Amino acid sequence: MYVFYNHIKDFQLIGEDTLEKKIRLKMAYLESNEPAIIGLRRVSRPGLRVYVGKGEIPTYYGGLGTSIISTSKGLMTGKQAWLDGIGGEILLYVY
Repeated sequence: MYVFYNHIKDFQLIGEDTLEKKIRLKMAYLESNEPAIIGLRRVSRPGLRVYVGKGEIPTYYGGLGTSIISTSKGLMTGKQAWLDGIGGEILLYVY
């Protein structure tokens, strides 16, 4: 599991069963007590899945945002998927 250091402070996996497994996130805050995440944009939906190849992974929010991609090796950031040379389904953008 990859930790998104700029946006998530800590995470915890909850549940034993694969179908009932949940993730509890502790969000990161800036020194001015403002949240580090100012927006989320969902990309893939049940009616419209968005897949990208290893060379097609987009940047978002001028390179300041992070894309979350579901790959054959699990969830990872777009940058990590690009470094590993694998594509997958774009789930969302965090900025």
